[in-house]
Amino acid sequence: MREVFNSSKRVRLMFQDEAGFGRINKPKHCWCRKGVRPRVPCHHIRQYRYAYGAVDPVSGDGYFLILPYCNTICMNIFLGHLSAAYPDDYIVLVCDGAAWHKSGSLQVAPNMELMFIPPYTPEMNPIEQIWKELRARGFHNEVFQTLEKVVDRLCDTIQSLTCETIRSITGRSWILSCFN
Repeated sequence: MREVFNSSKRVRLMFQDEAGFGRINKPKHCWCRKGVRPRVPCHHIRQYRYAYGAVDPVSGDGYFLILPYCNTICMNIFLGHLSAAYPDDYIVLVCDGAAWHKSGSLQVAPNMELMFIPPYTPEMNPIEQIWKELRARGFHNEVFQTLEKVVDRLCDTIQSLTCETIRSITGRSWILSCFN
């Protein structure tokens, strides 16, 4: 028999996902004078780093880690760091169905349990909107000369997110009603 959680621990619902950020960019819309076609820098260098993130829509807490790949090894690193960041909480971590989320060699900490959203329903995972916000804030029509500059910008943009911003983006009524 497995103990689900210790009653002295606070249950924390967090939504997890990962997103790629890199040197390849997709031109976005922009304003210019009527009759002028805007010129936007663009290049196609395929170098990426991946932001692993977990957000708590109730408190607005967010935990992010930048890693080189999307795989089981990196997911294990993320889970270990997330568990250590909230040692006094029992984390119910809601994930999508990526292969590395369901791997047999995944190491889930004792203070954590994974739950999965149904396949092909990214709209059920509010952290998807965090990635959209990060791209709008820090990756709009810009060419990065190195992958290190991408990571620097990603870190700066993540640090600009306040708890209030995370709450306002992820705090959907169907989630918040579970905790009120």
